[in-house]
Amino acid sequence: MIVSVDVHGDGLKNHQEQALEALQRDGVPAKLLAKDATLWGPDAESEASKRLGWLDVIEVSWKFVPELLKLREALREEGVDHVVLCGMGGSSLAPEVICKNAGVELTVLDSTHPDQVRHALLTDLSRTVVVVSSKSGGTLETDSQRRSFVEAFTAAGIDPKQRVVVVTDPGSPLEKLARDEGYRAVFLADPNVGGRYSALTAFGLVPSALAGADVELLLDQAESFATHLPEDDNAGLQLGAALGADGRDKIVIDAEASPLPGFGDWAEQLIAESTGKLGKGLLPVVVEPDAPEVQWPASDVHVVRIQGETPPIGTSVTGNLGQQLLAWEYAVAVSGRLLGIDPFDQPDVESAKVAARGLLDEQPAPAAPLFTDGNVEVFATDGVLSGQVTVQGAVATLLSLVPSNGYLAVMAYLDRSRDGNLASVRPGLAKRTERPVTFGWGPRFLHSTGQFHKGGPPTGVFLQITGGVVDDLEIPGRDFTYGTLISAQAAGDGKVLADHGRPVLRLHLTSAKGLNEILQVLS
Repeated sequence: MIVSVDVHGDGLKNHQEQALEALQRDGVPAKLLAKDATLWGPDAESEASKRLGWLDVIEVSWKFVPELLKLREALREEGVDHVVLCGMGGSSLAPEVICKNAGVELTVLDSTHPDQVRHALLTDLSRTVVVVSSKSGGTLETDSQRRSFVEAFTAAGIDPKQRVVVVTDPGSPLEKLARDEGYRAVFLADPNVGGRYSALTAFGLVPSALAGADVELLLDQAESFATHLPEDDNAGLQLGAALGADGRDKIVIDAEASPLPGFGDWAEQLIAESTGKLGKGLLPVVVEPDAPEVQWPASDVHVVRIQGETPPIGTSVTGNLGQQLLAWEYAVAVSGRLLGIDPFDQPDVESAKVAARGLLDEQPAPAAPLFTDGNVEVFATDGVLSGQVTVQGAVATLLSLVPSNGYLAVMAYLDRSRDGNLASVRPGLAKRTERPVTFGWGPRFLHSTGQFHKGGPPTGVFLQITGGVVDDLEIPGRDFTYGTLISAQAAGDGKVLADHGRPVLRLHLTSAKGLNEILQVLS
């Protein structure tokens, strides 16, 4: 089986065919394989010239697979068979989907909520290896988690040097630290591959292989599609033309009947972070079966099914996991050309990080809420609320601000493992607004859709949900806690959104009872 793309709907199909002809006429398939950095215009050339390593990453990855499998075998012989991955964004989303599809256990720690970190630390350390994964080598969340596990291993009488494996870029601060500390293994990824394009690099393969996934099969699958990339009608080109040509800028990824669990979350980052900039972009909306956005898609919605029946107006993409990973990377690069943006930079991701870091340094006194209703404090950017005194009224006011071409983003800075039922409010809000609704866990989404929120079209309306920390957790060697960190990340993101003129409503839980109160209002 090879990847196939099927597009339905006369208007959508016609636009895709016209875009495909233009791409072929411009020689895009050959130029892309030749790593021609001029494909996205002069402003993108500098960044693109050092971000095209994903085109030949399979050959590079095969070289370290024997060492990786040897390490897995050695760990198994020592009774170490549980993998915790400390990583954010591109460092965590690909291993998550790879391991879900392989049916193997992987604990992904991509949160700074103290309860979620504590839960990961309470695992059976005697059988645990920790993969610390960061492209830059300076990711604050990942370094904090590393510190916590090193302390936990030491307290348990386990030598952390034997239980920490590092994945990073050559020459990063994390590589130096790993060498100095003598950690068990260091895998260096190709620096010419961006984080969201790194699924088939060491970032995707190392934690997945250690957890038990068959990465050789995955590479074989990707390689079977890579052989078709020289063709001027390859499936990646067809998909890119469908995504970028029609003006439908809400890409609703329908999980119905998909045998690739978790694929939507990986594709979400790839699409949003690659295209959401210069006031343009494609907003990925990951939905559940029978979602409102699929049942009655709006004129700006493009429904894409993974391994499912082609929607009446939309696209289906079939193929195994390895093929799909490479096909979507190729497609998003192509759609970037059609949109007139650089798909390889992420100019607005850093702004939230800077704002959060500033709040950590200053640690200002908490702001006073506009009002309190039950166990929920209510905050909002200027002009969003007027005369409201209840959570229900505040939410209704926010929903009324969603424009006819816009979307609602729900962003929850809570414990995903404990408060996961909050995500169930998504379809109900889509029905109420009759607009696409995204749901993201903070700070996870900051390394994904966070770029689109600031850099994409200014049509988003934002609902933050935060909570007080009952039992905080220290970060070894830091002068702030996990509770302080996640609060600063939420506040920093809210500030940057406000600076971009985006309406933000924040509901802050003062006790556990507040979650049920919010669920009742949002449902």
